[in-house]
Amino acid sequence: MTPPPLTPDQAAAVIAQLQERVGRRVVGHRRALFELTLALACGGHCLIEGVPGLGKTLLVRTVAATLGLVFARIQCTPDLMPGDITGTGLLIDERGHERFQFQPGPLFANLVLVDEINRATPRTQSALLEAMQEGQVTAMGESHRLPSPFLLLATQNPIEMEGTYPLPEAQLDRFFFKIHLRDPDEHDLKTIVTGSSIGDPLDEPIDLMPLAATVDRVLVPGPIAEYAVRLVLASRPNGAGAASTARALRLGISPRGGQCLVRAARAAALARGRHQIDFADVREIALPALRHRLLLHLEAEMDGLTPDQVVTALLEEVQP
Repeated sequence: MTPPPLTPDQAAAVIAQLQERVGRRVVGHRRALFELTLALACGGHCLIEGVPGLGKTLLVRTVAATLGLVFARIQCTPDLMPGDITGTGLLIDERGHERFQFQPGPLFANLVLVDEINRATPRTQSALLEAMQEGQVTAMGESHRLPSPFLLLATQNPIEMEGTYPLPEAQLDRFFFKIHLRDPDEHDLKTIVTGSSIGDPLDEPIDLMPLAATVDRVLVPGPIAEYAVRLVLASRPNGAGAASTARALRLGISPRGGQCLVRAARAAALARGRHQIDFADVREIALPALRHRLLLHLEAEMDGLTPDQVVTALLEEVQP
């Protein structure tokens, strides 16, 4: 049963409450926590990137506890097999009659942490595609629905390349946001090293479902929808309306990326207590929504160009 939607003010209060309670235990990362909250409100999966020791796992565990969701962790290694995460068939002997019974894997949880996803082989990574897009797993010729809600939060280390397998474009595009964790500033670092960052976020679990039901009710004016379309078209390297920046790209923003951009802008408007998005909402969340959907030419990468710089340049070239 779909819960009744919230008013914009109620939705803004829920988003602020989630950030405040997670922030009791996870110090710093205010921008990352805001982006993660918007993605959760939209029911989107996230790729969280940061160097070791920044608290990626702590962040995900704390979010799961705050929301009261069933949590599972998958530690990716090169020898991890698809059946280790989706589940496998067990041979059951019942009074001489043998049959296979599906044994669900750790993917059957509400919030799944896939730690160091780029250490899993492409075969194992591909086992996540159906789950992320369709909310189900197919094993032994049968489809099995995943719990609702189902949210997948994957982490990766941007500096260790040995023994890793880059995520394919098809999988990257299924992530709603790619979130960067930055080093804490001096004040936050002092709080962390003295141990005073430990707090209790638990209280009463926060229900995400009414918030998710409210996001789709946020209005999208025609000019803003057209602006999002112009951003998508401008990123196409060979498109008629391509921006000059697009020449550095092999692959631009997909239609799915355009959908995520507008949906994330709806959540950003709700976080401000508004029932209608404006141009500032689209531009505010463009980096986490688009940075992982752009594929640069090798020459551009060798020149030091980054996807963040390309997105920023697109926003400069394509004005509201």
